[in-house]
Amino acid sequence: MERKILITGANGQIGKVLTNSLRDVYGHNNVLSTDIRKIPDLEPPFEFLDILNTVRMREIIGDYDITDVYHMAALLSASGEYNPLKTWNVNFNAFHHLLEFAKEGIIKRLFFPSTIAVFGSTTPKKNTPQDVPLLPETIYGISKSTGELMSNYYYHKFGVDVRSIRYPGIISHQSIPEGGTTDYAVEIFHAAVKGEDYVCFLDENTRLPMMYISDAIKATIDIMAEQSEHIKSRYSYNLTAMSFTPKELYEEIKKHYPDFKIIYQPDFRQKIAESWSESIDDSRARQEWGWQNEYDLSTMTDDMIYNLKIKYGKE
Repeated sequence: MERKILITGANGQIGKVLTNSLRDVYGHNNVLSTDIRKIPDLEPPFEFLDILNTVRMREIIGDYDITDVYHMAALLSASGEYNPLKTWNVNFNAFHHLLEFAKEGIIKRLFFPSTIAVFGSTTPKKNTPQDVPLLPETIYGISKSTGELMSNYYYHKFGVDVRSIRYPGIISHQSIPEGGTTDYAVEIFHAAVKGEDYVCFLDENTRLPMMYISDAIKATIDIMAEQSEHIKSRYSYNLTAMSFTPKELYEEIKKHYPDFKIIYQPDFRQKIAESWSESIDDSRARQEWGWQNEYDLSTMTDDMIYNLKIKYGKE
């Protein structure tokens, strides 16, 4: 059966790249991008969509014969703390409506992006296992951990084919993310390539799990393409590619820009980062559906700098 795909939040850091990648795989006109904001550099098909408008969501799904929904719309960890109720509505309530649509058979498959923010102070910090207590300390993490629990419930209770991965920090050259605790790992590259000093909002020794955008997109497409019987963890899969500190990333960038300077001025995001894991055990994803990353710190840095040089005309 041909797949017809809808992406919510297609204007986001992952959504833009995911839209184009899915169009390469399934055909341009088979992937509908949606967002509450216009996407200037993304080709149609596109629909304006407030994901809290369930009536309009149902209409669009019917009009385009949608089979798969990737629910990428979200408010992130740092920005979410300024408006907890809106974060809950966007991150969970909209997803709950999609679970209901899948329960009714309106859509066939549903992707839910979870996050390392579901972990908290009760979670082992190093090599965090797949199955651990989830006591997140941000509304972002709370909304995502609830989404995981409801995904598992709807799968076992109603047979809903929902699939999920816990994204670590995502690093991309295509856009600058807004409102995330790991955003420094993107911003620092832009500063280096532009010849500017960088003020980092995390302490130099704050280690966090990370992933390059190419690997994140590959994992997202792969898990949704996998045969259903191979997806055994229906809440969410741990996923990672590397772990590093701001200091380690800075030292890697300095191999390309020896005069690059960084200043550390931790803010409220430092406390959020300290509640998360330092490294992740993603062996279950590797065993059950063949996850394998392609980029490490060195190759990611090379590719980021190469693409940002082009972006800023520094070649």
